[in-house]
Amino acid sequence: RKLFYDNLLSANNTMNCGSCHQLRNYFGDSTLAFSIGIDGLPGTRTSMPLFNVGYSKNFFCVFLAEDLESQVLGPIGNPLELHTDIGSVVKKLQQDALYPSLFKKAFGSDIVSSQLVMFAIAQFERTLISANSKFDKWKRGETTLTAEEQRGMDVYTNMNKGDCTHCHSFGSTFTDFEFRNTGLDSIPIDKGRYLITLSNDDEGKFKTPSLRNIAVTAPYMHDGRFTTLRQCIDHYNNDFYYTKNIAPELSHAIKGRMTEQDINDLISFLNTLTDFDFINNKNFDKP
Repeated sequence: RKLFYDNLLSANNTMNCGSCHQLRNYFGDSTLAFSIGIDGLPGTRTSMPLFNVGYSKNFFCVFLAEDLESQVLGPIGNPLELHTDIGSVVKKLQQDALYPSLFKKAFGSDIVSSQLVMFAIAQFERTLISANSKFDKWKRGETTLTAEEQRGMDVYTNMNKGDCTHCHSFGSTFTDFEFRNTGLDSIPIDKGRYLITLSNDDEGKFKTPSLRNIAVTAPYMHDGRFTTLRQCIDHYNNDFYYTKNIAPELSHAIKGRMTEQDINDLISFLNTLTDFDFINNKNFDKP
């Protein structure tokens, strides 16, 4: 936690992980589509929220890291983010008056290494569990859903309506962590996972996000193009493009399949996925 919020992670000692992944915004970046790095330059994709990341099997919008430890290196080395390198960070931490003793307490050695920095930050990120939304309380039998919320859940799971469950698995993580082209553009502006694999099948594919806390983690999509849930649902209901490699779940979808009532009810259900206790957890805040 101390490392996560320490400006020593950046080249000029002005920013840290928490600068763009803010607790009060569910470890996302408020209303910015693209976070601003230490040099005043915007990034190229929206900062992804960090709750429940310990369950994920791949990281970043296009899968640049296989585990949380490797993920730590991404923002540190990115010239549009913290713009430094892990070696420089390790040197600063080793010379710090406090960190060697903290590493000694945590790992049994006062020698700071890149591996231990990665271990420490990743382990803090694994503690960021969000599991106390109204939906969770309903599952535990502690509350009831309204008629609108119940109808919205039915829309969510209905294959002829929302059909959300194929990608946003129902009841747990609300994502399958896979990559899909969801027809955002007829020709992808950002080629997404293709830039990593160079496979045409991956053009325009991005990681499926969790829908937990979705009502309070705008803007949406990898480029932050949508600012409301209704805009997102309108996209999946009417506005998507049948691209050559569109997700199978959308390739046979009928446009206009959800009515206005369906959409309103679906939004009501999505609101039940907000965990208001999460952002007030002092164990997640800057020490």
